[in-house]
Amino acid sequence: MNSAFLYAATRTPFGKFNGALADIRPDDLAATAISGVLAQAPSLDPAAIDEVVWGNANGAGEENRNVGRMAALLAGLPTSVPATTVNRLCGSSLDAAMAGSRTIETGDADVVLVGGVESMTRAPWVLPKPSRAFPAGDVTAVSTTLGWRLVNPRMPKEWTISLGECNEQLQERFGISRERQDEFAVRSHRLAHQAWEDGFYDALVAPVGDLTRDEGIRADSSTEKLAKLKPSFRPDGTITAGNASPLSDGGSAVILGSEAAAATIGHDPLGRILGRGAMALDPQEFGYAPVEAANRALARAGITWEQVGAVELNEAFAVQSLACIDAWLKDGLRDPGIVNQRGGAIAIGHPLGASGGRILGTLAAVLKERRERYGVAAICIGVGQGLAVVLENLEVSK
Repeated sequence: MNSAFLYAATRTPFGKFNGALADIRPDDLAATAISGVLAQAPSLDPAAIDEVVWGNANGAGEENRNVGRMAALLAGLPTSVPATTVNRLCGSSLDAAMAGSRTIETGDADVVLVGGVESMTRAPWVLPKPSRAFPAGDVTAVSTTLGWRLVNPRMPKEWTISLGECNEQLQERFGISRERQDEFAVRSHRLAHQAWEDGFYDALVAPVGDLTRDEGIRADSSTEKLAKLKPSFRPDGTITAGNASPLSDGGSAVILGSEAAAATIGHDPLGRILGRGAMALDPQEFGYAPVEAANRALARAGITWEQVGAVELNEAFAVQSLACIDAWLKDGLRDPGIVNQRGGAIAIGHPLGASGGRILGTLAAVLKERRERYGVAAICIGVGQGLAVVLENLEVSK
């Protein structure tokens, strides 16, 4: 088997819902991410890309079903480069990277461009199609922005509750206080703001028009301010708009390749994909699924938590992030401070299909910055799933 390597990673700034990217179609956002990552590898002839694997959670609107193919064409890739779109909801672009890495390992490809996109602002309303023409009753338009839609009545009710209610149940299970969640959220904003001030994201982010930075970061966030927010899902709940990830727009892209592809791409790889893991639980327990997904990825990589120097965990909700971190500490994670050292999704945003590519690219950059050898990128996924990838920093492994 060949090894799969990460050669370059770029993303757009992540915009607020109805914010600076509201006028940008998702296929155009994706094309911007593709153009941005190709700019990181100017020696790479786009015709040498064997495959594009793209993540997207919606697909119901301007994505035009196969947004990977649409974006590749809009970005100017030759029509000879094939493309597919995968959907594992929030984990779609990490799933794309996992699929792309397997394609390289089997020898079916040398260079694979992966990534994902979501415009939650532009996600359409949909109308259920009647089984018979001209129904007499009213028809309700359903939002495709987030969560369940057009639910099959055969699904058990406990599986189809809102994502927020799922995480309130997780909070009850593990006793994670509102105060602790708010503190975690403030940390996310503080670290993300500092990362931008330090120039950490400058090389990782391709501007879209006038937007050059993530739009949702609040440098003045504080626990006192967050404590004033009302619960979003239960009158007496702990989850608020301040300690959960916001609705967002954005795209991400990553170039993967074989070891031999370095000559084609024009520079040495940044990291090697060492392990992958997937996990599934009852749908309402989705926030906890990254725990075992990461453990499985580490086992397949042949390393332990004690060797991990950086973790990028997508912060869908503060409560589920804390539940995962607490579990990993019991499994040997050496320090909770190594998780999301440059901020996370609560501050940066969570455009569903793009977040996996964001955390993978950020992980490679953090490993390089911190001179750490091994890192984990992990993400929770609605309907009870989680994914994780182990990345090795080659500069340290030599």
